[in-house]
Amino acid sequence: MKIAIAGTGYVGLVTGVCLAEVGHENVVCVDVDEKKVNLMKSGIAPIYEKDLEGLMKKNYKEGKIDYTTNYKEAYKDADVIMIAVGTPERRDGSANLDYIKKVSKQIANSIKKDTLVVIKSTVPIGTNEKIEKFIKNNLKNNVKVEVASNPEFLAQGTAVRDTLHASRIVIGVESDWAKDILESVYSPFNQPIVVTNRNSAEMIKYASNDFLALKISFMNDIANLCEIVGANIEDVAKGMSLDERIGDKFLKAGIGYGGSCFPKDTKALHWLSTHNGYELKTVKAAIEVNEAQKLRLVKKSAELIDNFENLKVAVLGLTFKPGTDDLREAPSIVNIEYLLERGAKITAYDPVGINNAKKIFKDNISYSTSIDEAIEEADVCFIMTEWKDILNYDISKYKEKMNKPLILDGRNCYKMEDMKSLGIEYYSIGR
Repeated sequence: MKIAIAGTGYVGLVTGVCLAEVGHENVVCVDVDEKKVNLMKSGIAPIYEKDLEGLMKKNYKEGKIDYTTNYKEAYKDADVIMIAVGTPERRDGSANLDYIKKVSKQIANSIKKDTLVVIKSTVPIGTNEKIEKFIKNNLKNNVKVEVASNPEFLAQGTAVRDTLHASRIVIGVESDWAKDILESVYSPFNQPIVVTNRNSAEMIKYASNDFLALKISFMNDIANLCEIVGANIEDVAKGMSLDERIGDKFLKAGIGYGGSCFPKDTKALHWLSTHNGYELKTVKAAIEVNEAQKLRLVKKSAELIDNFENLKVAVLGLTFKPGTDDLREAPSIVNIEYLLERGAKITAYDPVGINNAKKIFKDNISYSTSIDEAIEEADVCFIMTEWKDILNYDISKYKEKMNKPLILDGRNCYKMEDMKSLGIEYYSIGR
């Protein structure tokens, strides 16, 4: 069957490439940016994602996947069209569905055969039903169309692995016709398939992401209390993780979550609940804890440093987590903004995130290609992302290269006793 995918961000591009990799031979990815399409045809990924470019080159060479800006050609004879465009956060926390509506209008105007439209984008509960009505009301040709929900559960940095080896595939359908098509699409993956109605599938996505965000905020809240009462959050997390009801995932304390999913999805579900006259108190608390946690380090630094004016500050790690070049909602952003407002001179290091950082901070900060260069003669160093080269860095160099070895570590990268033995002033989270 022919599968068209609208949008070539993390979800769309990875989904398309992985569908081709498991055996589908007619996959086409659609994007409005011609320059981006030409890059993808040459095997260059517009995003930083492990293993993606190798699979792109392999499957494009084999003729199983193509990239285009011509949505009319891509959609007109597609059996399945997957919508994987962004649903960014509005100011009030609700999800912006403008991109989905635009693609839906294009689909309605283009399809010339019976088509299953699949929404992979994260959307509020009830969106699939509304989009189906919208497409049917705008159809140019007399064809059968149905909309199904198929939320993604990939994580940036491991998106290819998460797609090829998913823990489950969720499909929300209202007919056996749609169910049979999606089961055929995903049968080569040989993964558990959860079949439910569309509203439940939409809720599974939000509930899953918000639960993980809640775990992170809970651990950060506990970590802050650990500092006050003299407990060690790492010991606490280890003790908790051995309880199989809790598990060992998402128990690491730090300076909060970021990225394209957790911040947006927690706010969207909170908005949806209040819009329907119900308050999700746990989700609201997760949001509040996370926002406060992002500034935990700079507030600690304010207790140690009287004046940041012209102080040389090193920031190690800019992306919201390792393995991605994504800075969306990254804690580094609000911290750097805080320091700039107070006159600090910042030199930042990140192995892959510099180009995206330049779009945000331009020349208001300096950028470094190495940790050594970033910390040279620095008065204070903030660690924002636990990249491997930061975790494995020779900590004696902090004392050797910095004016004063003062480290504020938002990711608990080092052992406290090691830093103490070297005479380095070191502060972390929950320890």
